[in-house]
Amino acid sequence: MRVLGSPRYNFRMAEISQILIRLDQGDALACNDLLALVYDELRRLAHAKMASEKPGSTLNATALVHEAYLRLIGDQKFENRGHFFAAAGEAMRRILVEAARRRAALKRGAGKGERDPLDQLSIPTPDDELLAVHEALDDLARVDPKAASLVKLRFFSGMTMDEVAKVLEISVRSAHDIWAFARTWLHRKMRD
Repeated sequence: MRVLGSPRYNFRMAEISQILIRLDQGDALACNDLLALVYDELRRLAHAKMASEKPGSTLNATALVHEAYLRLIGDQKFENRGHFFAAAGEAMRRILVEAARRRAALKRGAGKGERDPLDQLSIPTPDDELLAVHEALDDLARVDPKAASLVKLRFFSGMTMDEVAKVLEISVRSAHDIWAFARTWLHRKMRD
């Protein structure tokens, strides 16, 4: 169990930062070391994201972690562990959005010769909601990038408010204020 501020948690976070530096310097073994160290945390994030997926989805938490990790490791450079976990949350979000778009396209007749007129009367599904959140979050990023980052860390990466504050290098009180603003802004945007 991770406890923010505990010696084991802080050591682990420092170790992640060191591995990210090695990765940035081109150390071929750093990729494997990083995966071994963050895998459990990424699985926890993936399970949280998969909770809203429909049963029987072809995507599972393990596949989500692996796909996200493959997208993360490559040419991307990470400034610190917070940047890495934010990028991981963003990668998972994009994977889930892509899957939702594929399912929505199939539901609306993509790949079929003719469309059923009843397909146009679809009832909003969790996929539709995920796509709406995705679009609203992109709009929020244009208005207030820090608020969008906080939402991604909190909602998509599953971090606690204390962890988010530490990653964004702001006070916990500021994090709560930004969270309140972002939630209100997103609710209004999605209502429109």
